[in-house]
Amino acid sequence: MTTPDTPRLVVGTTPVDDISLLIPYTPVDQPLIWLRKGNGVVGVGEALRLEFSGETRMTDAAAAWRRLAASAHVTDPLDLPGTGLVAFGAFAFSARSEVSSVLIVPRVVIGRRGRQHWVTRVRIEGESVAAPAVTAQTVGEDFAVDFRPGLESPESYTQHVAAAIERIAAGELDKVVLARDLVGGVPQGADVRRLLLDLALGYPDCWTYAVDGLMGSSPETLVSVTRGTVSARVLAGTTARGDGPDADEQAAVGLATSQKDNDEHEFAVQSVVRALQPHTSHLAASEVPFTLKLPNLWHLATDIEGALSDGASSLDLIAALHPTAAVAGAPTETAIDLIDELEPFDRGRYAGPVGWVGADGDGEWAIALRCAQLDGDQLTAYAGCGIVEESTPEKELVETRIKFRPITDALEG
Repeated sequence: MTTPDTPRLVVGTTPVDDISLLIPYTPVDQPLIWLRKGNGVVGVGEALRLEFSGETRMTDAAAAWRRLAASAHVTDPLDLPGTGLVAFGAFAFSARSEVSSVLIVPRVVIGRRGRQHWVTRVRIEGESVAAPAVTAQTVGEDFAVDFRPGLESPESYTQHVAAAIERIAAGELDKVVLARDLVGGVPQGADVRRLLLDLALGYPDCWTYAVDGLMGSSPETLVSVTRGTVSARVLAGTTARGDGPDADEQAAVGLATSQKDNDEHEFAVQSVVRALQPHTSHLAASEVPFTLKLPNLWHLATDIEGALSDGASSLDLIAALHPTAAVAGAPTETAIDLIDELEPFDRGRYAGPVGWVGADGDGEWAIALRCAQLDGDQLTAYAGCGIVEESTPEKELVETRIKFRPITDALEG
């Protein structure tokens, strides 16, 4: 973990008039975004950046955030989720990753929740640096990225899926999630906010996010904490949308009745329940998963909700939850070892927690799916599938193509 001495932050939130679109207010070069259905927060600049790594990256972040929040002077007349002191965060999937995990406190946060809009300004006590101006910049034109296979080609992916199925059949584990990557160059001068705006408008029911170059639109809520209530949405089990109403209904019914997908889903639900139970006095999950319709696919989904009993923050809970069986497998440690053995790349922050945390520890965190990481002018997109004994390599490859579509479709130009 690398953090500076705990500074004293001075934070002030002010209500403002209607802000119709938030994305134009975040900068072209380093957008900070957390949005769903038009509500959320965007950030400008960096008042403070904290970086973490290794096995304790999330618990270290939780401890550092408590210290920072305790020392801060916050004026917040609205007291809404996303007002006052806020940090955007993105955490590496693996403790062995060479990619750092970050919490970023912006200099300015612009937010919207229903009919309430606000601007929060942050400075370090004693600092004379002026806050950035709160101005919208027109989002640039569409641009195209010519994606090509990355370190995991379609051919090697099917070979690795077949190897995983053999290991599962041999009784080594029940499930493993394997991913592959696509890479492409971003044209010079491209406004990546165009990608984010297209995702936010095209996938309004998902969390559209941008943190330190990690950009995407995730349907899966890892955990949300609001005033003592904790909730999560588990997604596992996927099929493509049908071509036409009748075929689409058949696809949904087929997913809901698939033993393979229901088994995969149950592994994921139970991993979340086991992680949350020690922190809750009451925890409820629907007995039967429902089918969640997105623009390009169906998911099996289960919502979980409970009451916190130990004062855990959202950062404490992502440390307890990550990685779920939905993005790693079961048993977890065996699955992670197999991922390290078979995947030829460092996932970085793909499939890790991404979201925001407030001064009181409340926050909203998704799993970084349907995403790409921008490093310089190179964009790397990721997609993965849950592998169980009944899986077939060719079908899993097709599923990854479907899961790439939010990113690749938005970047066709």
